[in-house]
Amino acid sequence: MSGRVLVVDDSEVIRQLIRVNLELEGFEVVTAADGAECLEVVRRVDPDVVTLDVMMPRLDGLKTAARLRAAPRTSHLPIAIVSACTPADLDRGESVGVDGYLGKPFDPADLVALVHRLMALRAGGGRASGFAYGFGAGPVLGAPATPGDIGHPG
Repeated sequence: MSGRVLVVDDSEVIRQLIRVNLELEGFEVVTAADGAECLEVVRRVDPDVVTLDVMMPRLDGLKTAARLRAAPRTSHLPIAIVSACTPADLDRGESVGVDGYLGKPFDPADLVALVHRLMALRAGGGRASGFAYGFGAGPVLGAPATPGDIGHPG
């Protein structure tokens, strides 16, 4: 399965790390340095999945996710947070409609698994019915997260 992934992070090193790992799996990767640039790039390249860091200049990841969800053209676009987040950030991410989360630092295999799951979600034409916090050994995307799930803040 291939597709186009928009990677949004203010760290060039993280953007390149994610790019290399996804390109090795056959994905086309486009990058943006912050949320404001992300909104411009989304219009131009029509990605299949977006990954967002939370803490970024100009427009943070959670506000970016909320804007993507509010726009009819991107309201069903699979979005994942790839960031070192607080439990409050995770709750805010869920409330704005983020589909998944991967904490930094991350295992590249978990990143690839996350993107594959989000691509499958896009192919299915829907959004997750619940917010999946854990990947790899965690819950299946779309399954409601519970306090016992890996990475769940509860």
